[in-house]
Amino acid sequence: MYFSKHNIFFKIRDSQNYFIINLLSRNADILTPEKAHEVESGKYTDIEEYREKGYLIEEQEEKRLYRQRYLDFLDARESSEVQIFFVPTYSCNFSCSYCYQDEYSWQDQPPLNEVIPAFFSYLDREFSGKKKYLTIFGGEPLLPGEKAKLAVEQLIAGAVARRLDLAVVTNGYHLSDYIDLLKKASIREIRVTLDGTEQVHDNRRPLKNGRGSFSRIVEGIDLALNEGLAINLRVVVDKDNITDLANLADFADKLGWSSNPLFKTQLGRNYELHTCQVNRSRLYDRVSLYEEIYRLIREKPQLLKFHRPAYSIAHFLFENGELPDPLFDSCPGAKTEWAFDYTGRIYSCTATVGKNGESLGTFYPRVVKDDEAIELWEERDVTVIPECLDCSLQLACGGGCAAVAKNKSGKLHSPDCRPVKELLEMGISLYFEKGVH
Repeated sequence: MYFSKHNIFFKIRDSQNYFIINLLSRNADILTPEKAHEVESGKYTDIEEYREKGYLIEEQEEKRLYRQRYLDFLDARESSEVQIFFVPTYSCNFSCSYCYQDEYSWQDQPPLNEVIPAFFSYLDREFSGKKKYLTIFGGEPLLPGEKAKLAVEQLIAGAVARRLDLAVVTNGYHLSDYIDLLKKASIREIRVTLDGTEQVHDNRRPLKNGRGSFSRIVEGIDLALNEGLAINLRVVVDKDNITDLANLADFADKLGWSSNPLFKTQLGRNYELHTCQVNRSRLYDRVSLYEEIYRLIREKPQLLKFHRPAYSIAHFLFENGELPDPLFDSCPGAKTEWAFDYTGRIYSCTATVGKNGESLGTFYPRVVKDDEAIELWEERDVTVIPECLDCSLQLACGGGCAAVAKNKSGKLHSPDCRPVKELLEMGISLYFEKGVH
């Protein structure tokens, strides 16, 4: 019997207490300094308690449990819903200061009235019997003009005919103009980016002509919510706008967004994906960003009405009263996520779609699949990434993003390590010790 290799055991931020989490046995406890000393010294006053919770375990039993949890994970993923992205254009009416797609320049533009039917035919054949929903992505899909609107109409018609839910990722500038059309579909959510209050947002996300975009986006969000369409508001955060987050939260609260059940938020870290950003000094790494958010929430707990950060699995545990299942793979690419674009190409996910050299095949003008490349994506999880095998954090991290890992190392089967330790130290403190509710 030994201390499980999957125990996550660290001190809680700004506390004398510790926490211990084991995702294999799905147990978690906050430990007093005295109890933590037992763990550190290996001298337990009640060894049965640690055995019952899986913190102490026989090596063969742990291997058996790991295999069982892994098989459960594969079964669950096989039956999971697949998110299908379609990019009708890489064009955009914005000139965002951090755009990673600004170097994408596809010249071939086959007719969408041929490409979109071919896309749906591919879905009908390759994803038959799978639960799935469609997300319209870009570039910016909701552009003005007959061609852009016709593409959205065709995608909506295809989704409605197949009874597929539809999501839309948009900058929101022309959202108001598309509301009546979008209402014809079963809209799961409309994801819109707003990077702060008016001056901050307009400095970061202006139109290509330099004019501001804030007021039109707010108008579109208001209209969508009033029409019963769910909004997922995304804020892309770096050092240029982090101090405005509380102001944006107050703004959303005054408009009644934060109390609307159709409204939710997500924070996206501004980071280098494929192309170098000019001003890297403004970028946070994962730890420093969430340290700053931790500090802001401690100062202004009302921020939690606007957004409750995950802090790895801490928020899930707080909201559900139990741990999530072990995460053997945090990358959905080519498994529960696929991306397609108007050129007829197939990609693994939104992080690779449109990037030269990342195509996994074509669905138009003919179906061609790179089976070897697809298999590499399908196989990637913590059981095949060498650096993950002996890591105690693997089942909370899941190996991270495959696209980022490949950019860093050149290998798909390499890790994009998540700072699970630091995130849990802050998250357990925030949700369980500081009384922030």
